Amino acid sequence: MLQRYFTIVFLFLLIATQCFSQGTSSGGIKGIIKTRKGEPLPFAAIVVKGTSISTISNEEGRYQLDLKPGYYEVIFQYLGFKTGQKAFTVENRMETFDLTMEEQALNLGEVRIGSRDEDPAYTIMRRAIAKSRYHLLQVDSYKAKAYSKSSIVITDLPLEFLYKKELKEMEKETNFKKGVPILNESVSEVTFKQPNTYKQKVIAARNSQDKDFANPNAYLLTSFYQPEVVKAVSPLSPRAFAYYKFEYLGAFRENGIEVNKIKVTPRAYGEGVYKGTIHIIEDEWSIYSLDLTTVNTGFTIDIKQVYSPVQGVWMPVNQQFHVQGGIYGLKGKGDFVISQSFSDIKINPAFRPDIVVVDDKKQKDEAKKVKLTGREIKSQKLEEVVSKQKEFSAKNLRKLMKEYEKQDLKTKEEKGEDIDLNFTRNDTTVVDSMASMRSTAFWDSIRTVPLTTAEVKSYTRLDSIVVMTKGTEEQKDSLKVAKSDTSKNNKKGGGLGFVGDIFTGHSFRLGKKSPWRLDYVTPLLGAQVNTVEGLVLNGGGFKLRYKGGDPKKNQEVVQIGSDGVKRFSVRQGQELSINALTRYLFARQKLMAFGGIDYSWKRNKLNLSGGQKVSQFNGENPMHPLLNSITTLFLEQNFIKIYEKKFVRLDFATARENEHFELKANIEYADRSPLRNLYNTNPYRWIDWKRREFTSNHPFTRYPSGESGETFTQMTNHQALTIGITANYKPWQKYRTKNGRTTYYDDDSPKLTLNYRKGINDIFGSDVDFDLLQVGIQHGFDTGIRSKLSYKLSAGKFLNTNHVRYPDFQHFAGNRFFFQLGDPVGTFRMLDYYRYSTSDQFFEAHILSELRKFLLTQITWFRVLGIKENFMLHYLATPASNNYTELGYGLDVGIRFPFRIEVVSNFERFKYKTTVFRIGTTMNFNLGRN
Repeated sequence: MLQRYFTIVFLFLLIATQCFSQGTSSGGIKGIIKTRKGEPLPFAAIVVKGTSISTISNEEGRYQLDLKPGYYEVIFQYLGFKTGQKAFTVENRMETFDLTMEEQALNLGEVRIGSRDEDPAYTIMRRAIAKSRYHLLQVDSYKAKAYSKSSIVITDLPLEFLYKKELKEMEKETNFKKGVPILNESVSEVTFKQPNTYKQKVIAARNSQDKDFANPNAYLLTSFYQPEVVKAVSPLSPRAFAYYKFEYLGAFRENGIEVNKIKVTPRAYGEGVYKGTIHIIEDEWSIYSLDLTTVNTGFTIDIKQVYSPVQGVWMPVNQQFHVQGGIYGLKGKGDFVISQSFSDIKINPAFRPDIVVVDDKKQKDEAKKVKLTGREIKSQKLEEVVSKQKEFSAKNLRKLMKEYEKQDLKTKEEKGEDIDLNFTRNDTTVVDSMASMRSTAFWDSIRTVPLTTAEVKSYTRLDSIVVMTKGTEEQKDSLKVAKSDTSKNNKKGGGLGFVGDIFTGHSFRLGKKSPWRLDYVTPLLGAQVNTVEGLVLNGGGFKLRYKGGDPKKNQEVVQIGSDGVKRFSVRQGQELSINALTRYLFARQKLMAFGGIDYSWKRNKLNLSGGQKVSQFNGENPMHPLLNSITTLFLEQNFIKIYEKKFVRLDFATARENEHFELKANIEYADRSPLRNLYNTNPYRWIDWKRREFTSNHPFTRYPSGESGETFTQMTNHQALTIGITANYKPWQKYRTKNGRTTYYDDDSPKLTLNYRKGINDIFGSDVDFDLLQVGIQHGFDTGIRSKLSYKLSAGKFLNTNHVRYPDFQHFAGNRFFFQLGDPVGTFRMLDYYRYSTSDQFFEAHILSELRKFLLTQITWFRVLGIKENFMLHYLATPASNNYTELGYGLDVGIRFPFRIEVVSNFERFKYKTTVFRIGTTMNFNLGRN
């Protein structure tokens, strides 16, 4: 009874609030925008002339513009329709004004339609492309008030009949329902400063799934003046003519300006390109509006933008993203709209608004008259150049913009200002403490885009759920208490929680504010099977960790930017880790123990390790123990080859993985012993393959003709004292400087490597004596949109081979498994792991070319799904390898996951040997412990 009473009171207050908000609304205009046929025009732009006030209509064509009393001229814009303008005298009430918009009539013009050679769209686009960088850099800073709304609707669920009951329960407890929009609204105050700083203060945020969940939308401002937008080539990119054909559809005049309508047609539609229309303002060569569509991983993305003049600059007042598609039976659509009003725009004084662009191709004589030499461009500042002349050729203007950016970068470096060579967006978001507590009345007053009927229902469902669950809070609290007591009892009695920790591991904090932490590492995660040791539990034990210094300065090493690019930051303070781990061999009933101490400070890391363990002959671990366990049990193939060692090792490395210059060094003393397969391997062969048998644990190696021919390598017991030094240098790596601190991007600039290894004889009984010097380079660069060429070259030679033991040979990244893991560029697909290991000279080359369009991708369906073709070349030259070569062709079928299907053939002495199929990955996975 009491619950029903509170429910009635709550509903009454809710209705009263709605009535209050409607009765006290301020003045303004509202209505519906539609076509002559009565069809609503969604997301039309409504702008108050001479001000920064604007809004857009919703999906039903409804709009509302709150205005203070006064006289206003309001402009109505919609792509493909004549701009409407209406004067209003606003009083303290809401006036209704419905507008019927007429389709825009285009005028082709006698001169343009009379041209028999090139379509006039090309001269328009050449000028617009030449001026794109100008428009991008023209505004130094601005402030804007942005209203954004994201809406996601799930239209279909896979195998829905299997969990209908669960869906009904979800509908009762949450606001999720198929076909009902999931809304997220936010109102923000945005501050922008060149080149890439965006500060967003969220003053209101609302979510239809949770009334108390403030989840602000990201501030999306997609600029098609950039070369790429949403991983697709912009029609205003300098590379646009290689990807698009343009067609002049006509022009129209509005408010004293002439606007050209250009049809954008990709030469090959699919991922990475757009299709649609773009409107370019004559003489200004800036964007008036656009409607472009692309695809990404099977989803269709439609982008619409409408620009309006603000302080003499055409700015995007509203923007829309519409995404539609499905994945594994789950289908839906998502919409994101943003309406913004700009203020306090500061224009760079060097960018004069009256600059004239001359087309070098169509206006050759005029272009020669205004042509500047390279010396004139480089020796003067942009302000000086534009003060002397008004007209520039398209080529000169592009060069001027590049030189301006170089000069601007140099000036910032001299002043010690922040620099970002990758121009990655630097976003800062602050959420007001009251953002999620705004009332319905507040939202009605601040929302610039009216809600649709479906969206109103979504919020109404949420309010109903809140009412229904309000009376059950006491029961929920009781359940929480009961669960808490149960949890305590389990811990005290050593119940399931304790047992679970044994299997999954656990972390213990040694005091509330203590910098020390003790981790229990379960050995089950390192379980494996091999023919030498049988069943193995590896890596179980304890790790004691200490993190010192100021915790506020401790930062994550890897940061992902809004563009997906990795950035690496400096780790402050000190870190210490002490670990004691074990390896237990069931078949040999043997326990091995090993451990170490890790110490990190500033940009450096020191590791001291030792104990008893097993290692692969190739220290790079080409075959992961988990995969080897699978092949051993199910395929009767034991690819892994291991030996035992008792060792002490000291490693030093720069702590940041992507530093401009990296240095790694190590020294190790080891007592190495060979290992053999178990006599009875039947328990580790669950399937008996008649044509297969387990191979020896001694690697099979081919020696140069005239020596030993082909033989198994027999390693004997020995001691080895070795040192190694590796230096990596990326000379042209992009970086970022902020607050005087420099961090580097994980980019594809060339990486040079120098590696030196030495075996030291007659110290502590060491039996090795060798010197190896190796140099290498790896690089990757774009050859087009979604096309890339990557290569990795390496050459080396043993300068001294007095005593080279097999673990110290030069081994290569081979693969004998049908599933190819590891570096997709630098890993052979068919090479035996040890067949061509050498203690002599060697050279290897790897080339991978990823192509958006070649053979099968000539078919549009393949490109729409994001499938790419790959060609690869792998080459190895050693005294015994007979010019081993692999040629391969693959398809990236990463429509949802990064998988690659490959067919590869190998050659020796440049003669064909065999062909295999591989399933590979486009990523380099690290599966865990060895």
